[in-house]
Amino acid sequence: MLQGSGIRAALALGLAAVSALAGFVIGGSIESVAVALVGGIAAVLVAIGTGEDEAPPRVPEPLAPPPATPEPAIADVIAAIGEPMLVVAEKRVIRANAAAKTLLGEHILGEDVRLAIRHPAASERLVAAAGSRGDEPIHLVGLGTREQRWEMRVRELGDDVRIVHLVDRTGSYATDRIRVDFVANASHELRTPLASILGFIETLRDEAGDDPGIRDRFLKVMFDEANRMRRLIDDLMSLSRIEAEKYREPDTLVDLADLVEEVRSEIAAASNGRGGDLCSAIADVAPIKGDRAQLSQVLHNIVGNAMKYGRPGTPVTIQLRHDGGSMVRLSVTDEGEGIAPQHLPRLTERFYRIDSGRSRAMGGTGLGLSIVKHIVERHRGRLDIASTPGAGTVVTVLLPAGPVSSKRNVNVTEAP
Repeated sequence: MLQGSGIRAALALGLAAVSALAGFVIGGSIESVAVALVGGIAAVLVAIGTGEDEAPPRVPEPLAPPPATPEPAIADVIAAIGEPMLVVAEKRVIRANAAAKTLLGEHILGEDVRLAIRHPAASERLVAAAGSRGDEPIHLVGLGTREQRWEMRVRELGDDVRIVHLVDRTGSYATDRIRVDFVANASHELRTPLASILGFIETLRDEAGDDPGIRDRFLKVMFDEANRMRRLIDDLMSLSRIEAEKYREPDTLVDLADLVEEVRSEIAAASNGRGGDLCSAIADVAPIKGDRAQLSQVLHNIVGNAMKYGRPGTPVTIQLRHDGGSMVRLSVTDEGEGIAPQHLPRLTERFYRIDSGRSRAMGGTGLGLSIVKHIVERHRGRLDIASTPGAGTVVTVLLPAGPVSSKRNVNVTEAP
């Protein structure tokens, strides 16, 4: 149905056609008909554009403002924050969240803030005039426990009211300390053989170099120390590469049973008469997702340690099987002297040694188990070390299993 300007346009167009027809009947001239028709069309256009009875465009009504919400009380705000927070007015604690009470004690409400946070640097900042120290944080050592490190931030709210925010930075400092210790230990481990090599070179340059027996003995020591440096550098580079790939899960398939047998044969051939002590019990497990070179490194490290520290003539056993769940269990058992319980939690720390002299004499760098731990973590697995002093040690690596094989044969290689 036509409305408004549409009705007017239809009427104007009809009138234009009637006028043109009438002109043709009366005058009989085509020119007059054309003039009448053009005039009619013009009238139609005017009618469409200038109709007075057309309703004006509808203007949308403005949206109503959102309903006002009450501002939360400051006590509710700090209570929702997991880190310690205090509200201080006229140097007294008037509000404290649960984390602050846990750290500083329930008694701090109403107490002078300098007594609540007993630290000289904190006291100086908390009693300073408003705006005199800016917003720079204050670092606090020993608040809570001796090892904890805190960062204190203070914000002015006016009328001598301040918000005190404590941020736990213990983890960051621990990471920095580990990095500093690592650099110091690595430097020491490299400097020791280097000093030995330089000392022997100086001795050989003097009269000792003329004695063939002394010269050969010194050259052997220098060669051994140079090899020790090479092994350490290789392990440092290996650890760096492994850490760089830590969050990149391997995606190639590795036949772990075949790899275990390969490493067993290599170590047995290089064990200077102890190869017969190495035996294995390998189940037929399906290939797993892994990095073959890194898994070989794991096996060489833990089997090599068992051969070094196990008693000659006692078996070192490698077992590989499904653990009955979603993991493959690889374990290496020796019958050596064992490890005291206090050392077990630290065995995977870099450069940690139970007996430094013995470890160096056997060619250890102090990084082997740290490398093993990082490789196992990259493979989304778990490393367990259990030991009984006087009875031996079991090192177990659990790795995510592949599809279960239809065969469950066990290949056993026993020590003669």
